[in-house]
Amino acid sequence: MRYQGREVDIDGRVRLVMESALTARDRVGVQDFVLLENYNSEAAFIENLRRRFRENLIYTYIGSVLVSMNPYKELEIYSKPQMERYRGVSFYEISPHIYALSDNTYRAMRTERKDQCILISGESGAGKTEASKKILLYYAVTCPTNDHMAALGERLLQSNPVLEAFGNAKTLRNDNSSRFGKYMDVQFDFRGAPVGGHILNYLLEKSRVVHQNHGERNFHIFYQLLEGGDNELLNTLDLERNPQSYPYLVKGNCPRVSSISDKNNWKVVMKALPVIGFTEEEIQELLNIIAGVLHLGNTQFGEGEEGETYVTTENQISTLARLLGVDGSALEEALTHRKLTAKGEEMISPLTFEQAVSARDALAKTVYGRTFTWLVEKINQSLALKDEIYHNSKGSSVIGLLDIYGFEVLQHNSFEQFCINYCNEKLQQLFIELTLRSEQEEYETEGIEWETVQYFDNKIICDLIEEKHKGIISILDEECLRPGETCDVSFLEKLEDKVGGHPHFITHKLANGKTRRVMSREEFRLLHYAGEVNYNVNGFLDKNNDSLNRNLKEVMCQSDNQILSHCFRREEVIDQKRPEMAATQFKNSLMKLMEILMSKEPSYVRCIKPNEAKQPGRFDEVLIRHQVKYLGLMENLRVRRAGFAYRRRFEAFLQRYKPLCPETWPNWHGPLVDGVATLVDHLGYKPEEYKLGRSKIFIRFPKTLFMTEDALEAKKPEIALTLQTSWRGYRERAKYQRIRRAVIVIQSAWRGMKGRRKAKKRRQAADLIRRFIKGFIYRNEEYCSDNDYFLDHMRCSFLKNLRSNLPKNVLDKSWPTPPSLLTEASGHLQRLNMRNMVIKYCSRVQPEWKKQMTQKVFASEIFKDQKDSYPQSVGRLFLDSRLEREQISLKVIQTLGSDKVQYAVQVVKYDRRGFKPRVRQLLLTNSFAVLVDRTKIKQRIDYAALRGISVSSLSDGMFVLHMPTEDNKQKGDAVLHSHHVIEVVTKLAMMASKINYVNICPGSIRFSVARGKEGIIDFVRGSELKVAKGKRGHLLVTAPRINDT
Repeated sequence: MRYQGREVDIDGRVRLVMESALTARDRVGVQDFVLLENYNSEAAFIENLRRRFRENLIYTYIGSVLVSMNPYKELEIYSKPQMERYRGVSFYEISPHIYALSDNTYRAMRTERKDQCILISGESGAGKTEASKKILLYYAVTCPTNDHMAALGERLLQSNPVLEAFGNAKTLRNDNSSRFGKYMDVQFDFRGAPVGGHILNYLLEKSRVVHQNHGERNFHIFYQLLEGGDNELLNTLDLERNPQSYPYLVKGNCPRVSSISDKNNWKVVMKALPVIGFTEEEIQELLNIIAGVLHLGNTQFGEGEEGETYVTTENQISTLARLLGVDGSALEEALTHRKLTAKGEEMISPLTFEQAVSARDALAKTVYGRTFTWLVEKINQSLALKDEIYHNSKGSSVIGLLDIYGFEVLQHNSFEQFCINYCNEKLQQLFIELTLRSEQEEYETEGIEWETVQYFDNKIICDLIEEKHKGIISILDEECLRPGETCDVSFLEKLEDKVGGHPHFITHKLANGKTRRVMSREEFRLLHYAGEVNYNVNGFLDKNNDSLNRNLKEVMCQSDNQILSHCFRREEVIDQKRPEMAATQFKNSLMKLMEILMSKEPSYVRCIKPNEAKQPGRFDEVLIRHQVKYLGLMENLRVRRAGFAYRRRFEAFLQRYKPLCPETWPNWHGPLVDGVATLVDHLGYKPEEYKLGRSKIFIRFPKTLFMTEDALEAKKPEIALTLQTSWRGYRERAKYQRIRRAVIVIQSAWRGMKGRRKAKKRRQAADLIRRFIKGFIYRNEEYCSDNDYFLDHMRCSFLKNLRSNLPKNVLDKSWPTPPSLLTEASGHLQRLNMRNMVIKYCSRVQPEWKKQMTQKVFASEIFKDQKDSYPQSVGRLFLDSRLEREQISLKVIQTLGSDKVQYAVQVVKYDRRGFKPRVRQLLLTNSFAVLVDRTKIKQRIDYAALRGISVSSLSDGMFVLHMPTEDNKQKGDAVLHSHHVIEVVTKLAMMASKINYVNICPGSIRFSVARGKEGIIDFVRGSELKVAKGKRGHLLVTAPRINDT
């Protein structure tokens, strides 16, 4: 094998390698944390982050893991040329980027035919959602596509603003914080084109609907509706534009945020919903539910003299009943009373004031939570794989995107943080397991002995939380189901009793004196892989129960709102089996997610936010150290560095460092492994510093690579000098030889050219004179080689004369006399000139005549050579109206209001069933047409709803206006007759912009009578016009022959 020292990809393009940036490592850090010399030092890790962040280098690798810093500003690194730069490039060849990871995942899916997934994690505000958007955008732009796949890509992108509106909110840390976990599958066909998608959502923060911390907001959609909805919509929903009017929106005392444009975001969401596949009815019902939640928050209660609770805002109940489609009295009863079942008997028990408020808030949370689940299901239907050919195809593959909340440690940690951190424990366990497995597989492939890696196995923490019958979740469920008085404190006591001896569990009672001073009596502490977290048990039982009163469920099950009737099944009320608790549901869904991720090849994105103030360029070391710890980045780095810090394929390593060895420079002839062995032996690598695999070299210590890179940098001036010297000598010798050959060639060519040019001129002059004389002699003969030159000269002279003597206007009939041979051409030119003058003249025609001619042109496009009566209509002017204004009822004009009548004509309308003729007036406005019977509008036809206009090809005046059958407001298609059918259809088609929707049918016309039924009009020729009911219930129209009329 002969190696030429070039790293070339499959397209033949030479790629740069990432090692070139190592020479600037003191300024911009290393692009892979694995190359840190002191990889156990957290300070060195953070300093490397600082250097890169200072240079706007927000991406860094830890092996195959991408660490992303939120820059809080726009960077010019996401353009389409940038996408092309990373397309098809090996992972480590150029600088780290989200596109590099996206492309590497995509190519692994294509080449290995294995499902892939990208796990994105980080704190709120670290840029997880933006990272997932960038990945989806990369696939939408770079993957092969057609019209269907482009539409799917558009739906994938448009689903983001919808999910953000309903699932994101402004928090203290992030103005657009995702308050739910999202896993999205994107399915690709055998060509690598996206063909489908599916979304799973986890643990929506429903408590935010009824309560927000100070400085935070409710979900975006509430504020977008109030700010962006038009007045008509808000009146329909009985809403005010001021958020201060709704208690659910002002708990955080932050209804408006300067960095968020709720009005613009509302427009984006309303534009995205139809693209995804939402109908107008579904959008309206969805908005009814959102408004209903706000009205629920305005429902107030009072206490009677005997302690009974009653609703004090009756108008809110009636509005809620209308918006949610439920019975108002039943809803009011359910909000103030509870239905209990004891020994097979049902009892109604009144609620206290506090219980009524809790029931109201529970209903609001449940309605919003289930509506969000329905929304995700609806989006999944839109993204679902439609083509059956792909469903069972072995050629299709999947890339999953997991946008999940990072490890959370707040000042007050509750049930939500417990679930979130449990999720991160499972993901960390999965990451360590898959990373070690990947490392071991690479070592085995390269034939290098695997060394056991010591790491912290957090299975002990996962078992503490999820173990059956013994874990915290099981104890929590058991306490929720226990009869008698239960409370959060009793749950804490039970935890102390059951898991008090666990090394990763501490409470105030079990702690030492020092720990007790920083722990409340209502808290327990878990020692997670990322650190210690104190959880306050207040609210654990209520949030875990997450259930509605039975009678509230019964009311919602009977809702006329299709979304709510889907969310609240009647079987739920009938089924006596208690549903799973919230923590168990989350655990089970997390187990399924782990199964999904284990079946795929994972890639990882770890997002870090540099400061809490969202300021560009500010690096908060304390905050970043906190995130590095809770993301487990140091543990990730330690596992990755347990073996070899650097590995490269032989050809790439030899290509870069071959100048350092005389035997490998400039080219190595022989096996690559021998070339690498020769090179490292010359560089003085010690046996413990490296290993040679089957196709790669493994270097254990970064300092070995740095020394090699520094030696290459020091060698470059010498290499450059050698190359410059050799090149200059070669260039000058080649230049001299080139000039000498050129001089000889030029001299000989110039002498020959001068002689040939002189002889050629003499021959040409003689030939020209001879041809001119001969042409004059044969000037009256047919065009031939003997007279062609002379005749061409005559033509040229005539055209030059004509150019200066053209007629000045249409009435000027003068024209230069042409030679006899140009008589025909002169005629053509004269006609063309006249046509040009006529066109100029027509451009100055009055608007009235221009309008008439425009209508005649459209009539010609529609009817010419297709309808028998068209030739007779050509010479007749189209009128602005066939009815005088006095003939139109004043009442009808008042009904039309601002829509002025543009054209009016008398028509005969035939009933759709009995075909009884009725005289009507057809009035056309700019946006719709109406059929009028004297003073009453019988039918309105919106141009937007008009599906088509049908006429026959004969000389009758029948025409049919086709309306959508699914529109309940329309009575069916309109069957009409007019003596001016050409004029009427032309004007209607122009006003409705339906020129291409006019159908000329030769034999019969089918029309819709009612939904699912249709009628037929048959046309035949006869002596005179007749319209009558024919056989089989058809309408028979006899059209007169043109010659007979």
